[in-house]
Amino acid sequence: MTIELSEVGQVAVVTINRPQALNALTFSLVEDIGRTLDRVADSDVRGLVFIGAGTRAFCAGADISELPGRSLMTHRADMERGQRVFDRLAGFPLPSLAVINGLALGGGLELAMACDFRLAVPNARMGLPEIGLGVIPGYGGTQRLPRLVGEGRALELVLTGRSIDAGEAERIGLVNAVISGDPLDAALDWFSAITRHGLAAVALGRAAVRRALDVQIQEGLRIEADLNTLAFQTEDAAEGLRAFLEKRPAVFRDR
Repeated sequence: MTIELSEVGQVAVVTINRPQALNALTFSLVEDIGRTLDRVADSDVRGLVFIGAGTRAFCAGADISELPGRSLMTHRADMERGQRVFDRLAGFPLPSLAVINGLALGGGLELAMACDFRLAVPNARMGLPEIGLGVIPGYGGTQRLPRLVGEGRALELVLTGRSIDAGEAERIGLVNAVISGDPLDAALDWFSAITRHGLAAVALGRAAVRRALDVQIQEGLRIEADLNTLAFQTEDAAEGLRAFLEKRPAVFRDR
């Protein structure tokens, strides 16, 4: 089994389990990720974490052995299928986090970039090396990377194919933090600062920030006002205000 789904507390943990192949993505594995998202959507968890099995790689990218000899139509269809799966992850109703516990290259980095947050272990390395094979990223890398690190740095990484270490990735904004200790434990602890809040406010906050990248600021401000008003009408908002005034922790119920 190449994809494993478990729950740790209130968080769904998806493990890419091909350590002998550095957790490389086959086309069928990408489809498995989509089916796993269906299972997570039907559960009662509050967050979603991706991690790679073993200690060497989060995901080393595409399984290159599948690529030679493919027809253009087949290849295009598989690229679009993968983009749909990663787009679904990017728009998933729960906050998501990638634990980059080793190599994250090509499609592996694209998977991580489709998550809301990325944490990396100190010896992690990340990159989009497709240019060295005579191709370019195909699962959203050319679109998500500039949104994270800016056009100039994205062009450099895509057109040189070089990989970067965890420290550089943090400096340029590709990862949120470099973690130490057990990768999953450290990631869940970091993630808890988000998942402990009401899911309605988290979802609306994510939507507002995401829309900011696609619209002019005046339209974005209108969107923010609309979403703020929606949040204000929730039971969690009433609880949060009461808790503040009563000087106690809020107990959110996602309503």
